[in-house]
Amino acid sequence: MSKRHSTITFILPLIISGTLFIQMALYFVSILFDWNVKFNLVIACHSLLKSIGLSSLQFILDLLVIYTMAFIFLKISTQLFHSLRLNHKFHSYKDHRFTTELNEKYRNEQERLLVVSYPATIAITMGFIRPKIVLSTALINLLTEEELKAVISHEYYHLENRDPLKIFILSLCASTMWYIPILKWFTQQYRIIQEVLADEFAIKKQETTVNLGSALLKMLKVGRPIKMPFAYVSFADTSLNYRIEYLLNPLTDIQWKIPLKEAFVSTAIFTIICAFFIYAFA
Repeated sequence: MSKRHSTITFILPLIISGTLFIQMALYFVSILFDWNVKFNLVIACHSLLKSIGLSSLQFILDLLVIYTMAFIFLKISTQLFHSLRLNHKFHSYKDHRFTTELNEKYRNEQERLLVVSYPATIAITMGFIRPKIVLSTALINLLTEEELKAVISHEYYHLENRDPLKIFILSLCASTMWYIPILKWFTQQYRIIQEVLADEFAIKKQETTVNLGSALLKMLKVGRPIKMPFAYVSFADTSLNYRIEYLLNPLTDIQWKIPLKEAFVSTAIFTIICAFFIYAFA
């Protein structure tokens, strides 16, 4: 799995959803401020529906735009609320000794590693603007020093790549534009690719798959990690089958399997919407 696959899987859904988001946002602003927006996609839809005698569908189109804007606002607000709340909770459970030791060991002047005193195994990367790695004392007590290094290296890849933010953006696009099903597939695929690339990064750092594999198995034995109500990246929560396959045989290349039905439906819907846009220029 290459970085190129990761870039394509992230950029392509942004182009698809971004084209529609921008048009809907312009239309929404035009409604609020009585602004005459030329060549707007939704306005073009209105004109086309009226010309073919389906002006009553304009109301449905307006509802779709308002729903999209409201849903985006709700998702972002919920994300910020839960992340701030849990961030405060984590800091109240902070283990100062372990946090200081690990940050000094990995030369983190900005304290990008946070250790919390918690009975469940936690190894996640969270945060949009200033992402950080959160580990629990239960995890540290469970793993050997080399296994812990492998987990931290894995999470550092996510931190440097700002995966919590990217995954949230993709998830937001997929959940908002549910009528374009290929966006959900892209989100799932991106998660898989990033987990495999993070594993690959950790393996290259230690030049062995043993520590990463044994850490993953230990965490699976004690149970799946707890789910949290906001966007984050967890060490043992995603793409386990693919990752185990890669750890057993690092030379194995995971192939894309694009779902034809979702791709066809998404292409058809996107093409129809683009046709409305072309009509605006006619």
